[in-house]
Amino acid sequence: MNGKTFRCVLIVSFAGFLFGFDSVLISGANLPIKHLWDISDWFHGTFIISISLWGTVLGALFGGYPTENLGRKVTLIAVGVMFTISALGTALAISPYMFSCFRFIGGLAAGIGSIAAPSYISETSHATHRGKLGMLFQLNIVTGILLAYLSNYTFTGIDSADSDWRWMLGIMVVPAFLYTLLLFTIDESPRWLMLKRKDEALKNLDLVKNEDSTLANAGLFSGKYTKALVLSFLIAFFNQFSGISFILFYAPEILEKAGYGTAQSLLSAVSIGVVNLVFTLVGISLIDRIGRKKLMYVGSVGYIISLTMVACGFYYGLPAGFTLIFVLLFIVSHAVGQGAVIWVFIAEIFPTQIRAFGQAWGSGLLNSFAAMITLFGAVFINEFAPWIIFASFALLMVLQLLFTAFIMPETKGVSLEELETKLISS
Repeated sequence: MNGKTFRCVLIVSFAGFLFGFDSVLISGANLPIKHLWDISDWFHGTFIISISLWGTVLGALFGGYPTENLGRKVTLIAVGVMFTISALGTALAISPYMFSCFRFIGGLAAGIGSIAAPSYISETSHATHRGKLGMLFQLNIVTGILLAYLSNYTFTGIDSADSDWRWMLGIMVVPAFLYTLLLFTIDESPRWLMLKRKDEALKNLDLVKNEDSTLANAGLFSGKYTKALVLSFLIAFFNQFSGISFILFYAPEILEKAGYGTAQSLLSAVSIGVVNLVFTLVGISLIDRIGRKKLMYVGSVGYIISLTMVACGFYYGLPAGFTLIFVLLFIVSHAVGQGAVIWVFIAEIFPTQIRAFGQAWGSGLLNSFAAMITLFGAVFINEFAPWIIFASFALLMVLQLLFTAFIMPETKGVSLEELETKLISS
């Protein structure tokens, strides 16, 4: 792996940071906004919390078109601009409707970025390093999540109770603008150029020394891609129905229900971000050594144990510290399991000629499920006992364990072209 490749991949993967940072900033602004504009649980869940995720769904579903037709680089520059506009707009919003519109723009950026960035990374990486480089996107997501929790805690009390949230959301302008500038320094994906502009591709082939790819055109939903479509559907479903978005978006409220005060719950949420980052690094070190399936086994078992114990903590009214310990174990399980695997896996199982559209399908599903969880979470967290919610997630993770054992293929060390042969029906 040459230095030029790594620099380009590192810059592109920063889209994940913006994704994670933007997604979780709302957790600190959540209750202040609800009180400021005096809105109902349903309105709050639909427009304040989940509107960005519905934007992410739309961006992911249609992000394949600019990614394929304009190129990975141009699309990512547009993503940076949209994140910058979203941050400014939400920080200056004077109504919940204005706020929601700009959050939606940020969601569109996240969705499109989740297509273009992993596609670029996968296409410029050799098979022996693809897992680690692919996980840079996930590493940036969890780094963004951690810094969002830290940022929320830092800006609490900096101004008035009605204005702190503006600082929490407005700080997003800085990384979004810097990312946009850095993207002008990278080269386009050579695999995309081979499809679209072969002459320019020959100049950029030093980015990646990979096997020749088979470039055949076919629609995403033609029968030959059924296996890849089903695999991406299932891994996206289990990723979100583990409860990860519910915990990340509602961490302060969950910890308050467990017995922590408001400030203590915000500080405890920072520990979630720290653990997530540390064990994502563990996942990066292991994904190309032990493979995707073994990490999914570890994550699935960890999910089942931790979610069951969190449910018990709420059911029996155990101390808040007990619940926090197993919430952190849940985060460990996610970081080394689903969190480590999903973006790499989805990018690997679709061939080059439809990779952006396959990414759009997988990311669209992932964010649709996340939007559902966060939308209904705003209501369920006030309507149902917490133990019921966490017990339900635990049961679903038993199904993920079965999926890993009997359906999911191992992609470790296999070239993209070999995977195409194995997964694509003739």
